[in-house]
Amino acid sequence: MTLMLASVTGAPEAEIAVRHGADIIDIKDVRSRFGAADPASVAATVDAVARRRLVSAVTGRQDMEPDAVLRAAAAIADAGASYIKIALYPDPKRSGSLRALSALAGRARLIGVMFADHGLDEALVGLMAECGFCGVMIDTFNKDRGRLLDHMDIAAVGHFTDAAHGRGLMAGLAGSLEAPDIPRLLLATPDVLGFRRALCAGEDRNGPLSAAAIDIVRGLIPMDVRRTDAGSPPPSSKLDYRLLAARGYSLEPKEDGDGDCIFLRDFVLPVRVGAYAHERGKTQSVRFNVEARARRADRLAEDMRDVVSYDLIADSIRIIAAQEHIALVETLAERIAALILTHPRVTSVTVRVEKLEVGPGAAGVEIVRHRPSDVAKVHQLYPTATAAADPKAAT
Repeated sequence: MTLMLASVTGAPEAEIAVRHGADIIDIKDVRSRFGAADPASVAATVDAVARRRLVSAVTGRQDMEPDAVLRAAAAIADAGASYIKIALYPDPKRSGSLRALSALAGRARLIGVMFADHGLDEALVGLMAECGFCGVMIDTFNKDRGRLLDHMDIAAVGHFTDAAHGRGLMAGLAGSLEAPDIPRLLLATPDVLGFRRALCAGEDRNGPLSAAAIDIVRGLIPMDVRRTDAGSPPPSSKLDYRLLAARGYSLEPKEDGDGDCIFLRDFVLPVRVGAYAHERGKTQSVRFNVEARARRADRLAEDMRDVVSYDLIADSIRIIAAQEHIALVETLAERIAALILTHPRVTSVTVRVEKLEVGPGAAGVEIVRHRPSDVAKVHQLYPTATAAADPKAAT
């Protein structure tokens, strides 16, 4: 499951974010890029939140001087933050700064933040694990030059989260994320999704928080039972497609009732697939045609909470195709079906997979998989502000 992080300017905005369902309250100076949180503001926000939520704070844009980085992180830890986010800029002293921070890891939960628009160094993920960090996050530095998915495709994002989880680290994603990005990024099983712009009136990150905007984001992220300040949530594990096939859906057709059909047709990708020796070590063109049946919302579609996007299908294919060589097209189709059926609204999916380089025509398989209808009910994922006028209702 995934936690929702809301970046706020201080205690007043923190209270709004808490009432509308944020799991982690993140303190920063939103007027500058990765602006440093003032320790006094962190302490005041921790007191205001009163352990109802986790609190994180950023150390800011200091140079990668090990002593300076350690001092800034220690000041945030002394202010009572649950998590300390440290920006990791490209610098020859970056590795030395990580090692210096290991002295603080015993009393603080450290999150290393790399920037997609600066380029990722996967070796740092292993070094952070060695230095006692509890998590790693991808963000964007220049907020005017695109969001996270403008710098990384969904397969690369999935590779990052797998690398973090493989090292026992939490994986976080941020970077001018928008509501339509959420269902797509959830496929990569991040532990945290972070937001500022999407939560503000008019999507102006320097403007005030909007309760309605927070409700939309909250409604797109299923509630995580791990929301507690006692200890760190464990990193998510990689999807087990065999387990999904056994528990998440059924081979027998179910009565779906009225629903919407979301489809992707004639989608061609290079894929590492095939059982023959000559098919290994290279890609071949594969065509996908997929239809997903989704339960309708109980109202006319008004925002992303009311629909299932076709991006869910395309991104599921990209993630599966990028992971490893798959011997059988049947296995490829099963994994795609299982991943699409993780969406709570999807009740059935038809997946056709065709290898296009096996002869004069195409050869492949088509499968239909259903999920029990009682699992795929449309339900309210989080109580909205109207149900939380009393502050105690949001705790």
